[in-house]
Amino acid sequence: MSSEFVWYELLTTDTAAAEAFYKDVIGWDARDGGMPDVSYTLFSVSGFETYAAGMMALNEEMLARNVPPNWSGYVYVEDVDAKAAAFVAEGGSINVPAMDIPSVGRFAVVSDPQGAVICLFNPIMPEGGMPEAPPARTPGTFGWCELYTSDAEAAVAFYEKMFGWKETSTMDMGPMGKYHLFGPGEEPIGGIMKKPDDMPVSAWAYYIYVDGLDAAIERVKNGGGQLLNGPMDVPDGAVIAQCLDPQGAYFCLVSDSR
Repeated sequence: MSSEFVWYELLTTDTAAAEAFYKDVIGWDARDGGMPDVSYTLFSVSGFETYAAGMMALNEEMLARNVPPNWSGYVYVEDVDAKAAAFVAEGGSINVPAMDIPSVGRFAVVSDPQGAVICLFNPIMPEGGMPEAPPARTPGTFGWCELYTSDAEAAVAFYEKMFGWKETSTMDMGPMGKYHLFGPGEEPIGGIMKKPDDMPVSAWAYYIYVDGLDAAIERVKNGGGQLLNGPMDVPDGAVIAQCLDPQGAYFCLVSDSR
């Protein structure tokens, strides 16, 4: 299995409000994750048994460190401990050391040399294998990942070394610099670009498919969220928008239609 994003997770200050917001905006179903020591919500695409994402509250230790509400992505690796050590050896850092989640898998939270946070994950496969996943570009699935970083060229080289992600092509965005498309194979799974000067830290962002972008943007606004940028056409024929949810977590929407 190649190193790709296999899970997405929202950390927030108000899980009940966030659940209502994302169920309305994205159309997800939600249920309690049944974890013994922490309240964890699982989001799923309606009609499918696989889960799209998870959600939990920021704990007291995170709040004390001023961790804001945020979405994070988990990348599959064969050896979480070894990959976390490799991040450190190449100039990154470990935010949360490797640990086990009973019956779920092993994970760690790390930062790349430019400070962008990403999670490493080795899941425990359920007996009988994973249920059928929704087809790509199905509303409610994650469709793209994007890194805003202080040094795009260095980040491209770093993630190729860490995960084997190859630069598939680049696009010239004028004053914003180059947009570096990357993936584990010929098909890109995301892009890397220089972060805007007013963006305080390097960070990853994740795009969620919706059925019709304009209507989804209205649901964002009506639900107390904010539209930051868009709608904007992108080269593959889709249209995108970047948003904040009511608790301040940054997330992105993508659709094949307005």
